Amino acid sequence: MNVAILGCGYVGLQLGRQSDEDGHDVVGVRRSADGVQAIEDAGFGGIQADATDEKSLSAIPDVDALVYAVSAGGRDSDSARSAYVNGLRTTLSHFSRRDSPPERVVYTSSTGVYGDRDGDWVDESTPLEPKTERQEILVEAERIAREEHEMDWTIARFAGLYGPDRYRLERYLDGTVAERYLNLIHRDDAAGAVRFLLESDSARNETVLVCDDEPIWKPTLAEWLAEQCGVEGPERGDATSERARSSKRCSNEKLRDLGYEFRYPTYREGYRNAISEYRQPENV
Repeated sequence: MNVAILGCGYVGLQLGRQSDEDGHDVVGVRRSADGVQAIEDAGFGGIQADATDEKSLSAIPDVDALVYAVSAGGRDSDSARSAYVNGLRTTLSHFSRRDSPPERVVYTSSTGVYGDRDGDWVDESTPLEPKTERQEILVEAERIAREEHEMDWTIARFAGLYGPDRYRLERYLDGTVAERYLNLIHRDDAAGAVRFLLESDSARNETVLVCDDEPIWKPTLAEWLAEQCGVEGPERGDATSERARSSKRCSNEKLRDLGYEFRYPTYREGYRNAISEYRQPENV
């Protein structure tokens, strides 16, 4: 396949590496020259373009598959709307009008569309009931990905990303830990799931939750990490933000049924390298 990855950052770079290794022709797209350099350092081609600037998108060649993984520059609503609504709408409008539009678009969304479910289980059939402006933006972006073009689409809802450079052990080993469920996905599996969906031609015009096998109570994860790292466990505290209060358990049954095999099926495998590095002699 010829694949373009817009917003080729944390997950996109790994997706590009995996796809390039599998023999696909991959191009990564970033807004900045430094971002393009990071793509080229990863071993595949990079193009400088902005999803919100249709003229700049002309630099991207025709492709079989388009992956939209653009992230917001901040946590405020304006940044989210620019990346997830305006940028996505501009990009899909541009590519759908080409003489040779992509056969398929994958939009990387977020389990944040579910908001707080008080620890209940959710899956692809769970109705979305946004309660905050940011959740409304996330839901609107998914609607755009489904409805505002005629290309085949897939929405991949990522759980909380972690992995190299984002293990953030200090978040769990220091300070206080709010009591809520976490849904996690290792970077390599987030990228691997998108690659799998493209290569297996699975989930056309469908939504797929991309999360690992085991939602985990955050204090339980923190206590396990502390034990594995050989330090005292953190204190439990009250959630102070809307994000921290959001609690749900996400099912990956659909992704499993499609045939994806996880490299890191739970946090135990996923944090192994981070724990090993922490326990090096100078940290013990």
